[in-house]
Amino acid sequence: MLDHLSIQCSDLTASAAFYDAVLPAIGGQRIMEFDPEIGYGVPPMPCFWLGPHRTGEGFRESHIAFSAPNRAAVDAFVAAAVAAGAELLHEPRLWPEYHTNYYGGFVRDPDGNNVEAACHHPE
Repeated sequence: MLDHLSIQCSDLTASAAFYDAVLPAIGGQRIMEFDPEIGYGVPPMPCFWLGPHRTGEGFRESHIAFSAPNRAAVDAFVAAAVAAGAELLHEPRLWPEYHTNYYGGFVRDPDGNNVEAACHHPE
């Protein structure tokens, strides 16, 4: 249903370094840059954008969940995030309250957003 999502970052350089480090674990990459916006996704089109904080006051946490092709990719995403200095919110595990095969791990990005990698396939 979503075509793309863009978030505003208080430190665009730190956020770009974080997403450059974690998105390859789930098959994503930096695809486009329109100074200063940065687009990520699976080629040829970006679906996730970063930009500088331009509007609004204060911070409101967002939850951003990225689809992972398998459970190993969820584990790799979380490991890359922690190695990049992210706060670990929830170790990767099954979340049966969502559904039987829901496997996800959660971290906090440089702006304080709750970022998840999730896999819906049985192992």
